[in-house]
Amino acid sequence: MSDTKASRAPLIHVVQRTSVSLLRQTVCRIAAVVLAVGTISVFLLGLGYDPFEIFGTMITGSLGTSVAFKDTVKYAIPLCITALGVTLAFRMRFWNVGAEGQICVGAIAGSFFAYTYGDTWPKWLLITVMLIAGFIAGGLWGMIPAYFKTKWGTNETLFTLMLNYVASYFIQYLKEGPWRDPQSMGFPIMPRFAKAARMPMVLGVHMGWIVALTLVVLVFLYIRYSKQGYELTVVGENEQTARYAGMPVKKIILRTMFLSAGICGLAGILQASGADKQLTETVAGGAGFTAITIAWLSRLSPIAILLVSFLFGVMEKGSGAVETALKISPSMADVMQGIILFFMLGAEFFINYKLMLRSDKEATKE
Repeated sequence: MSDTKASRAPLIHVVQRTSVSLLRQTVCRIAAVVLAVGTISVFLLGLGYDPFEIFGTMITGSLGTSVAFKDTVKYAIPLCITALGVTLAFRMRFWNVGAEGQICVGAIAGSFFAYTYGDTWPKWLLITVMLIAGFIAGGLWGMIPAYFKTKWGTNETLFTLMLNYVASYFIQYLKEGPWRDPQSMGFPIMPRFAKAARMPMVLGVHMGWIVALTLVVLVFLYIRYSKQGYELTVVGENEQTARYAGMPVKKIILRTMFLSAGICGLAGILQASGADKQLTETVAGGAGFTAITIAWLSRLSPIAILLVSFLFGVMEKGSGAVETALKISPSMADVMQGIILFFMLGAEFFINYKLMLRSDKEATKE
C-alpha cells in the first residue's frame, strides 16, 4: 500500500512558505524585472530591432513630455480605481471577475443623465448625479451575483464573468437603437456629451485622478481601521469563524460586493465622461481584467495598487509610442507586455511558494 502511494507521489510539488523576508521579496522582484528586460532584449534582437532604442522610446513616449505624462495618467486612472474595487471583494475571497461589466453599467447609468439633462442642469449638479448614478448602478449590478451566492451558493466567478457580456451587449443595443446619434451619417455611434456633462479638467487631466487618489486613502482606511473592513477580512479567512463570532455573513458579502462593484461603476462613468466624452462599446477597454492582475501584483494593498497602476499606464502609453515612432505592430507591443507580466507574476509565485522535489526515501520505495 505504501509503495503504491509513493509511486503516485509527484516528482515535484508546491509548498507554501510560512514566512518571507522583505529582502527576499525585494530580490525576487528585482530579478523578475532584470529577467523580463533581458528576455525582451533577446526577443527584439532576434527580430532585428535595437532594444535600447525600444526601451528609450517607451520611457520618453510615456514620461518624456508633459503631454505624454498626462496621457499616462489617463491610462492609469481606470486601472487604479477598478483594482481598488476588486480588491475589496478579493479580500473577502469573493472572486469578482465582473469588473468589465460593472464598469459598463456605471457608464450607462451616468450617461443616461448626461444625454437626458446635459443641456438643462448646471454642471456641478449634473456631474455629481452622474458619479452617484454610476456608483449605485455598478453596486447594484454587483449585488446580483452576491445575492445568488448567499441564497443558493452559486459560483461567483462564472456568474460575474457572464454578466460582463450582458452589460457589454446592452451598450451595443443602445448604440444601434435608442441612443444612436441621429447626425452620425449612418454610422452606429452615440453622441458626444454636452460640455456640462464632461468631467472638469484639473492640471490638464480630468478629475478622475483626484477621485483615484481619494479612493486609495479611503479604501486603505476602510480595510485597515473600520469595523466593516475587519469583518470582510474575517469572512474571507473563514466564514465559519465569522458566523461563530456572530457576524452577519450574508449581509457582509452583499455590502462588500456593493462597494466593490460600485467603485468599478464609478470608474466607468469617469472614463466615459472624462476620457472618452461619450459612451462607447470600449468604455471598459479591458481595464476590468487588467485590474485583477494589478490587484494581485499589489498583494491587495491600496497603496501598492496606486504605484502598479501607474507602471501599467507607463507600459500602455509607452507601447503606443513605440508603435507610432518605430512602426512596430501592436501585437509585438502586446508580447512585450506579456513577457513583463509573466516574470512579475512568476516572482510573486516564488515569493509565496517553493518547489520541493520528492525525497530520496520516496524515490527508493518507488
